[in-house]
Amino acid sequence: MEFPVIHTNFWDGVIAVPVIVILTQCFKFFSIPRQYFPTIASVLGFLISIFISHQHDLWAGIFMGAFYGAAAVGTYASLKTTWLAFKQRKKHNSS
Repeated sequence: MEFPVIHTNFWDGVIAVPVIVILTQCFKFFSIPRQYFPTIASVLGFLISIFISHQHDLWAGIFMGAFYGAAAVGTYASLKTTWLAFKQRKKHNSS
């Protein structure tokens, strides 16, 4: 069995990951427990990858969908941690 050849480009990650972060944030308007948001991001990553980015190759869509979802979760976690550290530092320096 050969591994699938996955053709992806820079724009897949540059467009797909921010779209997943934004769509995941839209789900916060509903009363969904916070622990489900990484799963929501993963599902959105799979959907975008399978049905838009790699619609002619299911295995490539599944493979890249996992990366899209994980990248979105990591990006959000990094931004949130940075923002909280910035607010804490600003609060600490002003007192």
